[in-house]
Amino acid sequence: MVEIKVACSQMKCTWDQEENFNKAEKLISNAAAENVNIFLLQELFATPYFCSTQDPKFFQLAQPFKNNDLLKKFSKIALKYNIVLPISFFEKDQNSYYNSVAIIDSKGSILGKYRKSHIPQNPGYEEKYYFTPGNSGFKVWDVGICKIGVGICWDQWFPECARSMALDGADILFYPTAIGSEPQDPNINSKDHWQTVMRGHAASNVIGVVASNRIGSELNNNVEMEFYGHSLIINETGDIVKDLGKDSEGFSSYSFDIDAIQLKRTEWGLFRDRREDLYSNLIK
Repeated sequence: MVEIKVACSQMKCTWDQEENFNKAEKLISNAAAENVNIFLLQELFATPYFCSTQDPKFFQLAQPFKNNDLLKKFSKIALKYNIVLPISFFEKDQNSYYNSVAIIDSKGSILGKYRKSHIPQNPGYEEKYYFTPGNSGFKVWDVGICKIGVGICWDQWFPECARSMALDGADILFYPTAIGSEPQDPNINSKDHWQTVMRGHAASNVIGVVASNRIGSELNNNVEMEFYGHSLIINETGDIVKDLGKDSEGFSSYSFDIDAIQLKRTEWGLFRDRREDLYSNLIK
């Protein structure tokens, strides 16, 4: 039996980056005390979600992947607490900017990065202004204790992303997220839809799914966003086994038996019975 303990989390972010980092480390420390192996922080947790408006000053927040101060800090934290950390960051590469995640293993080594593939463009989510669509492709990372796949927020609405990572051998999928209100229509609440689409990924791929979202209200250039939290862990049959609710800061953990899930995936036959010869229209 290979048992992996994972944690989702959520917290409020301010423009004091050190405060955000210290809050994140405190959560990681508490999770490590509960023997969590892999801990997920939310999307772009270093600051408030600046993508709610288009403002060129925010490009100054981006840093290159190499010699990145944020990643150096969390590499030390990963080593200190013997924990795997997918870390969301705003990446600058020459004249391009990406919404990226670095994968840091429990020894503090940065294994590489994934760049967000699907970039939204809606009121309150002005990401195409800031980010170039990712060119890394979907990736799976061997973090020593298991293999993980990582997507970022809008990626989680696309079944192709989850299926690609499952086909490449991922044992668990992780999605750092920033989602909440829709400024153009205060009556829209996508929480149930958001959770349902990820439950589908879990059930159709017989795989665990972990998502960490923001909480709280953020005001940016007269645009106010209310992030609805509900960070969650979903088991391999699509059941929500942990949900942090709307307002609480913190984390929640759950253990997956990787060997048992692999056996269940094999027995269920979803990958055995795939018909690649019929799927050509998916890439037209």
